[in-house]
Amino acid sequence: MASQIPAIVAYLDSQTAMKTNRTHSFSSTRTVQSLLLLAMTCLGGSFFAEDLAAQSNWFQFRGPTGEGIAADATLPKEWGPDQNIAWRQEVPGLGWSSPVVAEERIFLTTAVPQGEDKKADHSLRTLCLDADTGKIAWDVEVFLQDGETAPRIHGKNSHASPTPYLEGEFVYVHFGHMGTACLRQKDGSIVWSTQELSYRPTHGNGGSPLIWGDHLIFSIDGSDMQAVIALDKATGEVAWKTERNVPDIPKYFSFSTPLLIEVNGQTQLISAGSGVVMAVDPSSGKEIWRAGYGNGYSVVPRPIYANGLVYVCTGYDRATMIAVRPDGQGDVTETHVAYTIDRNVPLNPSIVSVGTSVYMVSDNGILSKVDGKTGEVIWKERVGGNFSSSLLYAGGLLYLLDEAGKSTVVEPGDEYQVVAENDLAERALSSVGVIGNDLLLRTENALYRISDGK
Repeated sequence: MASQIPAIVAYLDSQTAMKTNRTHSFSSTRTVQSLLLLAMTCLGGSFFAEDLAAQSNWFQFRGPTGEGIAADATLPKEWGPDQNIAWRQEVPGLGWSSPVVAEERIFLTTAVPQGEDKKADHSLRTLCLDADTGKIAWDVEVFLQDGETAPRIHGKNSHASPTPYLEGEFVYVHFGHMGTACLRQKDGSIVWSTQELSYRPTHGNGGSPLIWGDHLIFSIDGSDMQAVIALDKATGEVAWKTERNVPDIPKYFSFSTPLLIEVNGQTQLISAGSGVVMAVDPSSGKEIWRAGYGNGYSVVPRPIYANGLVYVCTGYDRATMIAVRPDGQGDVTETHVAYTIDRNVPLNPSIVSVGTSVYMVSDNGILSKVDGKTGEVIWKERVGGNFSSSLLYAGGLLYLLDEAGKSTVVEPGDEYQVVAENDLAERALSSVGVIGNDLLLRTENALYRISDGK
């Protein structure tokens, strides 16, 4: 291990640019214990993102890697309204953002109507909860949405669907076309806020932000503007903007969250939108490559990266999954799409990789195991229910949450094997979070911390 110390020191120095080997942002305020755990994962000067993620807080949508993996967490397998519930905290208003975690604090957003009328104003708020008790530590209004002028949203959406991003002492919140802001974690005081990037949404907002270096990055996919945007995370001013430049297609709106990857030493930001997935340089916004997929629109799932391939679900009206080799330049539609799958592909839930396999659950409840290298479907089974929440892989198990609040725990392998089924009987569209060895599950009215005490 002593021979690895220079590599560890160099790695820690590099955190001023917030990089990891998979280029996901990593807080500069990690504890000594975390640094020692990182050292244990250093082999030959290389770090493995999966090991790194296991020791990190759940600071963004789908966790440290952004891909729904908490490999070393040992989560409860069974729970119910009166079983393995550490606490249940009512949350005001409605929001489908996922919970994120910093030490002993949990953050989420919500939209609270200011009246009973359908066109009532909405208070767009950020909440901080005590992780031990679930009690709300602070509750701050970030924006006030004018109900008279607000566009209509889809019945399965909310005015607070994007998940916050945590870094250092700050929480970054994004409400799509309604604005973006930076708050202090300790008290919710607003550092900056901006509503300058207004656009015409369809069905509301959805995609979450991420951080790369000094940039807060997110996708804009409305009917009048389709672009990838980077803000200066210290001020909220636009740092760069890259247009999608997609030829005429019937519908342009989408809701996907970008993903950071590293390919041959180059960082790429992968952003999926209507008709195209793009890779851009996150430092400048310069486009690296793009792959088209026809008229696909309302793209929701976040891409993942495994087996040297980027996996993208292409949205409505009928989703396909394309696997793209990310080492090309320019338009790689005809040269770098390794394969396409067009059956039982999700419209809303994000997929997950386990080893060389990819697992996906369709909106109507069919779970599939796919050979991630070849695209061969190994098996598919009907779980039942309807799904919007993304898949989670933790402690050797897959966790699925349907829209009625029923969870299915599955052991990945050569055959479909259900470990447990659990039902909270509350509407649930949000993707789950992880805190230590506990599960954070948001329903329409509350946030649960699920724990078996291990």
